[in-house]
Amino acid sequence: MSRWDGIEEMVAIASVGSFSGAAKALGVSNAHISRAIARLEATIQAPVFLRTTRKVHLTDTGKALLEQFRRIIEERDDALDSASSLGEPRGSLRITCSTAIGERFVAPIVRHYAENHPGLRVALHLSNHLVDLIAEGYDLAIRTGHLADSRLTATKIATRRLFLCASPTYLSRHGLPENLDDLINHDCLVGTASTWHFVSDGRDFTLRPLGRWQCNSGGAVADAAVAGLGICQLPEFYVARFFEERSLVPLLETFRPDDEPVWAVYPQRRHLTPKVRLLVETLRRDLGDAMSGKKRI
Repeated sequence: MSRWDGIEEMVAIASVGSFSGAAKALGVSNAHISRAIARLEATIQAPVFLRTTRKVHLTDTGKALLEQFRRIIEERDDALDSASSLGEPRGSLRITCSTAIGERFVAPIVRHYAENHPGLRVALHLSNHLVDLIAEGYDLAIRTGHLADSRLTATKIATRRLFLCASPTYLSRHGLPENLDDLINHDCLVGTASTWHFVSDGRDFTLRPLGRWQCNSGGAVADAAVAGLGICQLPEFYVARFFEERSLVPLLETFRPDDEPVWAVYPQRRHLTPKVRLLVETLRRDLGDAMSGKKRI
């Protein structure tokens, strides 16, 4: 009896909710499923399921083991995929990204990627909270700016440009700022970033704006700026159409910071699996053009 016996069967039962459904999914008999679970429970000396006439429920032991067993299966499949000469992406792919970039740009790209590779099961989690990729079992994250976690590998896939801007209506009432010090006397509109970034005399300069309007939605901040409520600093994709309409105008362009890098970040591995490697290549090809408006997705 192998100590691996029952792992795949347990995950299949938990996924479909029954022994018979797991047998059908794996293409084996009901008796095989029952024997495999019995061997697993004998190995760990604890039950993993509570069986009733209608339903199957995980025990506390089963709940504790389920995600670990899923990762074992995924890592096994990843290893086999990496060794495959075809290298077709398949299996489970878990991605995390900030909400704004994710909804506008990453989600459509990943959706097309999944359509082109039907062997993939994709989970895209959008959040502005920084998740621990390793602890939470993610394959890939899309992040911007400085990266601090040395356990991760990063590939630059795009850049994004920040603009300081305001509406002509606001500027007609409050005047045009001529330098960074002038911003102290202006109404500032603050988004998810609590600091604004500039370059002055060849050096990076950070300003913490004091605003009368703050919102964790870049779109809402841009709308407030169009309405004449104050000055904001936002990524280009929020304000580009307003520049075209002339409802917002860029300010202090000589102080505009260098373009901010956008990274594909993943746990350090000697060889990237096909599902991650090909997605990184796809993002590097499409994301930058999409964020700058050069390409529609």
